[in-house]
Amino acid sequence: MFKKVLSAFLCAAVVFCSAVCFSSCGEEEKAAQARFNLTENISDGEILQCFSWDFNTIYESLDDIAAAGFSAIQTSPVNACLEGEGGGMRLYSDDGSGKWYYHYQPTDFKIGNYQLGTRDEFKKMCEKADELGIKVLVDIIANHTTPVKDAVSKDLIDAVGGIDKLYHKNSDKDITNWGDRLQCTTYNMGGLPDINTENKDFQDYFIKFVNDCIDCGADGFRYDTAKHIGLPDDPTESEGVENNFWERVTTEITDADRIFNYGEVLQGDNDRLSEYIDKIGATTVSSYGGTVRSGVSRGMISQFALEDLGVSEDAKCVTWVESHDNYINDGNWSMMDDTQVTLGWAIITARQKGTPLFFARPYGATTENEWGTMNRIGASGDMFYKSPTVRAVNFFRNAMVGEDESFMNPDDDATSIVIGRGNKGAVIVNTMEDLPVNFDTNLADGEYTDRVDGKTVYTVKDGKITCDTDIPANTVVVLYNEGYQEYETPALVKISDDNTCLTAEDEEVELIAENTDNATYSINGGKETSYKNGDKVTMKASDRKDGVATLTLRATNSAGDATYMKYYFTDPPSTEINQINSGDKITFTKPDGWDDTVYAYIYDGEGGEEKTWPGNKMKSLGDGKYEYTVKSGWFDSYVIFSDGTNQYPAQGQQGVGLKTDGDYSVG
Repeated sequence: MFKKVLSAFLCAAVVFCSAVCFSSCGEEEKAAQARFNLTENISDGEILQCFSWDFNTIYESLDDIAAAGFSAIQTSPVNACLEGEGGGMRLYSDDGSGKWYYHYQPTDFKIGNYQLGTRDEFKKMCEKADELGIKVLVDIIANHTTPVKDAVSKDLIDAVGGIDKLYHKNSDKDITNWGDRLQCTTYNMGGLPDINTENKDFQDYFIKFVNDCIDCGADGFRYDTAKHIGLPDDPTESEGVENNFWERVTTEITDADRIFNYGEVLQGDNDRLSEYIDKIGATTVSSYGGTVRSGVSRGMISQFALEDLGVSEDAKCVTWVESHDNYINDGNWSMMDDTQVTLGWAIITARQKGTPLFFARPYGATTENEWGTMNRIGASGDMFYKSPTVRAVNFFRNAMVGEDESFMNPDDDATSIVIGRGNKGAVIVNTMEDLPVNFDTNLADGEYTDRVDGKTVYTVKDGKITCDTDIPANTVVVLYNEGYQEYETPALVKISDDNTCLTAEDEEVELIAENTDNATYSINGGKETSYKNGDKVTMKASDRKDGVATLTLRATNSAGDATYMKYYFTDPPSTEINQINSGDKITFTKPDGWDDTVYAYIYDGEGGEEKTWPGNKMKSLGDGKYEYTVKSGWFDSYVIFSDGTNQYPAQGQQGVGLKTDGDYSVG
């Protein structure tokens, strides 16, 4: 039962096409890549996962992203999607004011949705990324639609030959045996109805969508839930059906030989990882991410554990310390702080093998605050992605293309690790205690300045590295000379960490400006006003339009590199909705297509009002409306409605907040 009430449902299908050489880069793009030594091939560089950033925010942040050394960005899904909870724009909230996962509920395969922006905005973003030498990957969904089938577009239904042709025959049945490949590829995952991806008409429609993304400037795709789309030799639900989806979408698209595809295939029962790699090009290696997280959290980063990606030597894969899936599903947000993520990022990024993905956590997120101090879809993530250590490791990787990797635990102590690249460079990751520097190295003789702090000098002679100072615990040292480029310190614009963007009152905001003499702010897109570090401005609650006021900060450093940050000020989510008393009534209007028997399952962290799923039968009031009288008082609790097969919210999603005299309907 508990699988039905997890707060997040998405697994990501990651399918990495073979390493791509972008030999068609124009001279302007090559010059832009050279400005920050960005890599020409996506697989050689790093990917920034811009989780729930809208297209305009990414557009404005691309200068920052290039200056942080990221060679590619990954958007959230760009497809038309269910407008859930009245179009609310919070990343997550129990009060019905928005959730991130609605853009993972396609209603059509066309570019543009209410959460991320329009097709024109997407294209404009891609064009600027191209100018800066940054590749654009699109998170893309082919396995399922929204469970609210009434919201699926007529264009899609007509194109595939009718709604019965859109889905597999058992698309509404839950997967009960993950080792059964027919269930895994034709039953629903997380309550999301499974698309008949073997239908040629669907494939044609979907390829048209992919090509439109490419025409707008996309350079590759992350295929969500790829594990749930059949391989050529997987069983099919009917005779004469061909599992050829992957072959078509990786070969019958525009510029197929240059497009970088990767798909999420979470490792587990009968995941067929090597077969997906062989057919599509590569996958994520989710188990390796777990190894990295466990190692840095425990301070045990053994070379023998970390060297093995768990795939064949020449396999292409995407690596991550965390992605949106495990950050949310595994509760990683509360188990790893920024320092630990940094250590893990240094390990996977210093390597030659694998292409690292950096998950941009919500702005202001901490181990006590999952959704951050803005909790806003569209806003940029935390500035941590451009921290000095992340930047230094990114530039190191970009300079080490083609250099073989090596691993060593200094003095056989697994609390620290050295990842070398040929004899040109090395990254040292230290966890538990200060590390004396007097151990073997593959680095060529010479002096090396730590590219993180910019001052500590390390000496290499006759295969030994030494330094007058120890390496502090929980730090990263980046050493290389050849390929190093000196950059001006980026400008920093932000508001004080003491401020909050979630308040019902006026908020006096302290403005921060560092490494710049031309910082400006504007309120609600108005006149840009100069400010100095420490200046204050009042964000008035009365200035909120449709409940939102914005504060935009801009600046450049002495080299002219731009920086940008936009804050959204809104009322905090209601804290009173999850209270209900014995005898209170709740009502629910069922969607068309549901059976006439409807249930309400009420639960909290301790259990449910009715111990067994699907809960208590509701009383029909006619016209599709149902009522239930709550048996006992509840606080901070949730409700899921179902007819025994369909449910709202969908399987794998958290229920909606239970409230006094609540009246609920889908969407």
